[in-house]
Amino acid sequence: MATSRNIRELTLPDLKEYFESIGDKKFRAIQAYEWLWKKNARDFNEMSNLSLELRNKLTADFSLNAIKVDVTQISDDGTLKSRFRTFDNHLIEGVLIPTEKRNTACVSSQIGCSLTCKFCATGKMDRKRNLHFEEIYDQVALLNEQSEKTYQKKLSNIVYMGMGEPLLNYKNVLKSIDRITASDSMNISPKRITVSTAGVAKMIKQLGDDQVRFNLALSLHAPTDKKRDEIMPINESNTIDLLIEALNYFYDKTKNDITLEYILFKDKNDSIEDADNLIKIYRKVPTHLINVIEYNPIFGATFIKPEEEKTQAFTDHLAQHRVNVRVRRSRGKDIDAACGQLANKDKVVS
Repeated sequence: MATSRNIRELTLPDLKEYFESIGDKKFRAIQAYEWLWKKNARDFNEMSNLSLELRNKLTADFSLNAIKVDVTQISDDGTLKSRFRTFDNHLIEGVLIPTEKRNTACVSSQIGCSLTCKFCATGKMDRKRNLHFEEIYDQVALLNEQSEKTYQKKLSNIVYMGMGEPLLNYKNVLKSIDRITASDSMNISPKRITVSTAGVAKMIKQLGDDQVRFNLALSLHAPTDKKRDEIMPINESNTIDLLIEALNYFYDKTKNDITLEYILFKDKNDSIEDADNLIKIYRKVPTHLINVIEYNPIFGATFIKPEEEKTQAFTDHLAQHRVNVRVRRSRGKDIDAACGQLANKDKVVS
């Protein structure tokens, strides 16, 4: 495991100071910085315009804890799921979701998860640690490379909807977004980034105080506290009323888009009464959209996807009550890449 100083924690001025301290030119710092954040070097030896002596010096003085692709799986629908290996030999997953209009990267923020949502495969894993900001950044960079290679298009959107709860890794998530959106890096608009949370009210308010520029999605999945308690233990300390208050606070501070995510479970949260209760929440939150999501089965869970007619009746009822609703069809189910399925499982790989 690397123990030396992480070079990607250094700013450009820090790097200039370092190169001066070893008797080298300031412009070397600019070259190294470009390798780190524009060319996405994963090893100091890739920095080909630096001398071998200087590369060896950097290797001795710093660590470059880049994640690497372990295996990649390709779905019948074109979705790519990659399992990444971290510098300390942990595994995480990220997904590239291509459509006609956009190519979206779905990235992880933690190794495992501590929230134990009953419908989520990641929730059955122990949380090993938070991902560092550069490890989140690396997922985006690698998925962008896959997008360009496979589909000849750069990423258009990024969603923090992979393994882990982003708001329980707050500082690293925000720092990764700072890097992704920086003009001297990937320069992706924050309006094309969505952070999804299971509902940490305190940290939703903190996003508002920090006046972030990206969009927010709340994984709601049930329209009452009683039903949400049964499937999402986090609701016991972050009730729906607390989340409504936090979302309003976030919107007042940022005016950023808020989406409500709602997975349908047969005979659990898919009745017209459930739809009516969801409408009540919708009326209290400045949300621009409810995403109704197909349930994707996982091992050990007893949930079932409703019949298509039930899903249609549910969404029609929402629409009839002037709710902006969309059904989000699952992508990559055959390789366990769909919503709730990420758990480092192996299948056929490319």
